[in-house]
Amino acid sequence: MSAASPYSLVDVLRTRAQELPGRRAFTFLADGELEAESMTFTELDLRSRALAALLQRRHAPGERALLLFPPGIDFIVAFFACLYAGIVAIPAYPPRQSRPDRWAPRLGAVARDADARIVLSSNSIAGLAAGVQREVPQLQRAHWLQTTHVPPDEADYWQKPPKTGGDTLAFLQYTSGSTADPKGVMVSHGNLLHNLAYGCHVEENDCDSVSVSWLPVYHDMGLIEAVLQPVYSGYSAYLMPPVAFLQRPLRWLQAITRYRATNSGGPNFAFDLCVDKIPPEERQNLDLSSWRVAYNGAEPIRWKTLTRFHEAFRSNGFQWRAFYPVYGLAEATLVVSSGRQADEPRVLNLSAQSLAGDRAVGGDGTERGSRHIISCGPCSCGSRVEIVQPETGELCRPGEIGEIWIKGPSVTQGYWNRIEETRRTFNARLSGGGDGPFLRTGDLGFVDGGELFPSGRIKDLIIIRGRKHYPHDIERSVEAGHQAIRSGCVAAFGITCDDGERLAVVVELDHHYLRGAPDFAAVLAVVRETIAEQHEIPLYAAALLTPGGIPKTSSGKIKRYACRNGLLEGTLQPLAHWVTAHGDGEGQ
Repeated sequence: MSAASPYSLVDVLRTRAQELPGRRAFTFLADGELEAESMTFTELDLRSRALAALLQRRHAPGERALLLFPPGIDFIVAFFACLYAGIVAIPAYPPRQSRPDRWAPRLGAVARDADARIVLSSNSIAGLAAGVQREVPQLQRAHWLQTTHVPPDEADYWQKPPKTGGDTLAFLQYTSGSTADPKGVMVSHGNLLHNLAYGCHVEENDCDSVSVSWLPVYHDMGLIEAVLQPVYSGYSAYLMPPVAFLQRPLRWLQAITRYRATNSGGPNFAFDLCVDKIPPEERQNLDLSSWRVAYNGAEPIRWKTLTRFHEAFRSNGFQWRAFYPVYGLAEATLVVSSGRQADEPRVLNLSAQSLAGDRAVGGDGTERGSRHIISCGPCSCGSRVEIVQPETGELCRPGEIGEIWIKGPSVTQGYWNRIEETRRTFNARLSGGGDGPFLRTGDLGFVDGGELFPSGRIKDLIIIRGRKHYPHDIERSVEAGHQAIRSGCVAAFGITCDDGERLAVVVELDHHYLRGAPDFAAVLAVVRETIAEQHEIPLYAAALLTPGGIPKTSSGKIKRYACRNGLLEGTLQPLAHWVTAHGDGEGQ
């Protein structure tokens, strides 16, 4: 399907229902293994039209609807029903009966920001409505609609909104909140069609492709790559609850084996978890030879993650070429640049000194703090990427590291109800009032050989005594320093003191280590020594936490600002901590 043929996602699904009436679109694996429910493209179209007709009776196009669903097919029906009715969908993390402190603040912020007047939910979530409304008063005024048992004949009353087209707002994708409060990114039908066409092209998808995913569908990668891309390209998708994967990572690879999946992926921790939690004896019956698009959209993509996974599963048919390093963000719908089917992942080893000076200069791999940076492929399909000096707006010279600016049809319409933030982020122009408007990503990177190499985030940079340090470089060093430290569970950030910015880290300890006789002082000593030796900077403060103690976003990204605030406010509840005395390196 070409990007020019449909005018909206409504046209896409209607076409699929007509062209592939008996093709299974989605199958839900309730526990990651058992097929609990499935749905063809025709059934998805019918159920979506039926629910859309009910929405059209009570609500005008443009109203906002929160989608509160546990993992399953009901969410997909509700999302397309909103598109069919002209209602603006808002995928959101589903509430639970317990621990409202974990979900209520974000849900309340989203509901207030979007002024959501509709809540679509399943039976189980609808049963929690009283508790949800108590925790989120904004939703007391909303119309709650349970979507599971809508009569199919309601579809006869559906009418396509007359003005649905490329510029029509499709949904609000609320940002993860890894660096700030979540903001509603306004994604149009045209944005989606362009990004889906780009993904279909670089992944070389067709009707014979097969997707397996455990990713949360309220997150942009899970929604667009695992739900909308299969509909756009016309292939079958198998979904499982995220918790089914987290509890037993083997289920993910077993599903890929069972269904001969071609497309599947996730952030770094998913690949690391498979290596760490699937012993060799459980790998014997896996066949990953069908897997040709193993996408990874982490921040940043770790070379160690890719090499460990390939080494562990290459005997099961997993091919190095299958890795698809991806760079993207919600403000550009999803994907900005990606690997290609014919290309193996490309990596550059850069010297620490050059990185500190915003230069991409190759190292010999032996220098302390040298770093592997992975290419996320060329930018194409109508998008333009420039590397820009963030302070001046001037184009960087070749080999310089700067801010990634983007221009193209996938760049979204801005932030909902945030005029000033939209202006600052989406309307940048090159120096001297030049070319634009560009999307300012807040990400750093460089271009080499026509390929984009993301290197970090501007807000996360730690500047100590005039020298720049990337937090993930420090985190990687600390993680490797002691076996008690959990993979992907280190946060490094700067703290402003009277004499300038200082370095602090928080670390999660492995639960196996905690079952024994843990020596917290020894771990803290290793953390200090590692940072001093490999990065030549003094550590100001450190805290050791239990598993799960580091705040993360729904997509698994570390919330460094929340870590910093928690350390300063004393809310992290550390097992042990260390702070320098008067800046002289002596702990207290």
